[in-house]
Amino acid sequence: MAQPTDAPLLRVAVPNKGALSAAASEILKDSGYRQRRDSKELAIIDVENGVEFFYLRPRDIALYVGSGTLDVGITGRDLLADSGASAIEIRDLGFGASRFHFAGPAGKYSSLDDLEGKRIATSYTGIVQAFLDERGINASVVRLDGAVETSIQLGVADVIADVVETGSTLRLAGLATFGEEILRSSAILVTREGAESHPGFETFRQRIEGVLLARSYVMMDYDIRSEHVQDAVALTPGIESPTVSPLHREGWVAVRAMVPRNGSQRLMDQLHDMGARGILLTAINACRL
Repeated sequence: MAQPTDAPLLRVAVPNKGALSAAASEILKDSGYRQRRDSKELAIIDVENGVEFFYLRPRDIALYVGSGTLDVGITGRDLLADSGASAIEIRDLGFGASRFHFAGPAGKYSSLDDLEGKRIATSYTGIVQAFLDERGINASVVRLDGAVETSIQLGVADVIADVVETGSTLRLAGLATFGEEILRSSAILVTREGAESHPGFETFRQRIEGVLLARSYVMMDYDIRSEHVQDAVALTPGIESPTVSPLHREGWVAVRAMVPRNGSQRLMDQLHDMGARGILLTAINACRL
């Protein structure tokens, strides 16, 4: 549904820096939206598409969206949970994956029971306190902004709770994770209750959905003898149905179908063994289903 030219602008929050920033801008570009060229720009208007983008601290985005100041935002699931904002998660965006764990000096701690009476340094006090309260663990939560790995060495805390991606930073600090995972996070699309009524919301959501779907599929083209078509299209049924076209070469047809990106190389092997030739895989930038 196209947005009327006189409709109010959809106001969208985008991470201005950090691990989510570049990937968020990329998915918006792939969705056909203009993005800033200078990292110092705080806001831009995409007049053609009826959207205004605001580049904000990832930690603040859920608060702006939840309060109704902005309509939609891209942030992390961990940041939404920690904010206490009333923003609503509507879509996992498939990037920025991370795990949230307790960590302490390697070999010193082994279970959540070891947290009793300890000081825990974290930048995510809301998540950690809620986790402790749910399990009846009595521990002190110390809020620190930025890196928390050195807090144990400096005597500020006994344990830390932080985002873990590869674990290399923890190992360099002589730390190791322990206990169960606190939270699994990734980049998400958030909105507020009532934002769906905005005339530009559904178009924005459809574009994002289209890019995410396109990233999970590739277009497969191949030629095959007519007598093998039924077996071939059973492997590549496409979304609705594959396109099958006769070739100038008698007894051969060309087949085109969207196939899942995962496993596509194995499909090529199977089709080749079946006699298919000229097998091509092409990336899809965006789609609508």
